[in-house]
Amino acid sequence: MTVNIDGIDVNYFDLGENSEETVVMLHGWGANCELFRNAALPVSAKYRVLAFDMPGFGETPEPPAVWTVDDYTSFAVKFISHFSLKKVILLGHSFGGRVIIKMANLNGLPFEITNIIFVDAAGIRPEKSAEQKMKENVSKIGKKLLSVSPKLLHKVQSMAGSADYRAATPLMRQILVGVVNEDLKPLLPNIKQPALLIWGTLDTATPISDAHIFEELIPNAGLAEIQGAGHYSFLDNPVLFNAIMASYLRL
Repeated sequence: MTVNIDGIDVNYFDLGENSEETVVMLHGWGANCELFRNAALPVSAKYRVLAFDMPGFGETPEPPAVWTVDDYTSFAVKFISHFSLKKVILLGHSFGGRVIIKMANLNGLPFEITNIIFVDAAGIRPEKSAEQKMKENVSKIGKKLLSVSPKLLHKVQSMAGSADYRAATPLMRQILVGVVNEDLKPLLPNIKQPALLIWGTLDTATPISDAHIFEELIPNAGLAEIQGAGHYSFLDNPVLFNAIMASYLRL
């Protein structure tokens, strides 16, 4: 299904019947809403579940300009508002977690956020490893030496970047650079809603140490670790993930 928000045709799915609270799922960078479908099905037995492809991902076109996390947050608020929802439970994986952190820090939302579920969420700016610093230096040197050859410069930058960076279009690369360099750690103590943290212990993109920071700084947070799972814990161990969700949501 699609709905037009601010001139952008947004791909989404809508499961379950109308309920007092609706679960809204926000995907991670480079992902799409379909990855949530199997996790959404058991939830839809009790709740309405909405998930959508954010602009630039899945089947939703790219945004018209270089967006910040704030822009994606504003867009997500407009998407939720389109359905005239009154109470929502937000679930965010990876980049979706960033959007939720920002949204939970907004005043005057047209709906109430009752609970939050962070799944291998992003938001903590990591310390740069020696390898990352070396890649940055290579990119900077390349820019100085190869400025006369844009194609060669682009190749060097792509080699030095992350897999997400290499897979992204030029516009989405600019967005990604801004996103990953914003540290949302100072905003975590402002989250007043009860928050469930579900994390894979072998997550290398947003490591389990990030989960411990979330748990420490969010006033009402609890952590459920999925042993042996990686960054996509809900795909790596769907049985355990769904069991945790069923317990938390009282399915």
